[in-house]
Amino acid sequence: MGPALVSRPVSEERVRIEVEEHVAIVTLTRPDKHNALDLAMFEAIIGAASQLREQDGVRAVVLCGEGPSFCSGLDVAGLMSAQGQDGLNTELDREPPNFFQRAAYDWVRVPVPVIAAIHGNCLGGGLQIALGADIRIATADARLSVMEAKWGLVPDMSITRTLPRLVSIDVAKELTYTGRVLSGTEAASLGVVTHVVEDPSAAARQLAGQIAARSPDAVRGAKHLFDEAWTAPAEVTLALEASLQRRLIGSENQLAAVTAGFTKEPPQFVDPVA
Repeated sequence: MGPALVSRPVSEERVRIEVEEHVAIVTLTRPDKHNALDLAMFEAIIGAASQLREQDGVRAVVLCGEGPSFCSGLDVAGLMSAQGQDGLNTELDREPPNFFQRAAYDWVRVPVPVIAAIHGNCLGGGLQIALGADIRIATADARLSVMEAKWGLVPDMSITRTLPRLVSIDVAKELTYTGRVLSGTEAASLGVVTHVVEDPSAAARQLAGQIAARSPDAVRGAKHLFDEAWTAPAEVTLALEASLQRRLIGSENQLAAVTAGFTKEPPQFVDPVA
C-alpha cells in the first residue's frame, strides 16, 4: 500500500496537491476564471513543482485543472497590474532565467513523470505549462493554442525546450505565428498531445498508477535519460545510458523487479530519498 491520501493547499488555494498510492494529483483551483494565470497562480504552480521535486514517495504526477478548463492562459489584466513586483522579469543566476518560465519548465525538472490531463481551454501559458509535462492526455474538443501573438508577445515559458521535441519547426512556427486554436484531435495528429480520450483525468490517473508500479529508480533514470539525451550527440547519449544502467544493475529495486517478474508477486520497491 502507498502513503495515505494527503491534501494540502498551496498559495491562496490556487493549487491543491493530493498524494495517494505514490501518485500526486496537482489540481489548478481557480475554476471561475478557467484557471487563468495571475501572480498567485504562478507562485502556487512553482511552489507545487518545487514541493514535488523534494517529496519522498511520489512516483508519478497528474497535472489537471478544476472546473471547465485546464488553464486558459494569462490573466492579462491581473499580471499587467503586477509588473511592478520585484523579480518577475529579472535575470536569475539559475535555469530557467525568469519567474514565468519556472511555472512550465519546473515540471520538466520534477524527477518523476508528469502527465497533463487537458480539457476545455489550454491556451498560451496554459499550453506551455502542459508542454512541460512528459505526457499530455486531452479530450477531442479541448482547445489548445500558442496564443501569445494575440497580445503582441512571443511565447516565453520554456516553449523552446519543449515544443521542438514534439513537432517540426515549420509546425511550431505556424502555430506560433497564427495563434490559431487546435482541437485535441488535431493537436494529437500533430504530436502536441499524446492521447485523446473522453476522460483525461481518469486516463491520466490510470497511467500514473501503471508508472508508479514500476521501479522508481528505473523510471526516474529513464526520464533523466531522455530529457538529457534526446538531442545530444551519440558520445553523450551512449555514455549516459551506460552510466545510468551501471547504477541500476544489482540495486535493491532492480533485484525487486526481477524477483517480481519470476514470482508474479507485486514488487516491493523502496522509494528514493529526495
